[in-house]
Amino acid sequence: MPVSPSTAFKIGEKNSNPIEMYLADIYTVFANLVGVPGISIPLFQHSNGLPFGLQLMTKHFDEVSLLRLANGLLKTRKAS
Repeated sequence: MPVSPSTAFKIGEKNSNPIEMYLADIYTVFANLVGVPGISIPLFQHSNGLPFGLQLMTKHFDEVSLLRLANGLLKTRKAS
């Protein structure tokens, strides 16, 4: 699933609008609420040059599989 509804923003860009900053993190709340392991990895680059992430989650106590999958996706990204 996506990490945020938009690409990353520049450092300090949203400091004056805390609601926008909160909404940028809204997709990552699910893993915390249900207590499952999750990881965000920067897999894509938007046409504006900023990264766009992908969030992976797995079942309870399956962190090793999650880390292996994330590592494999990052290696695939670097190879292409």
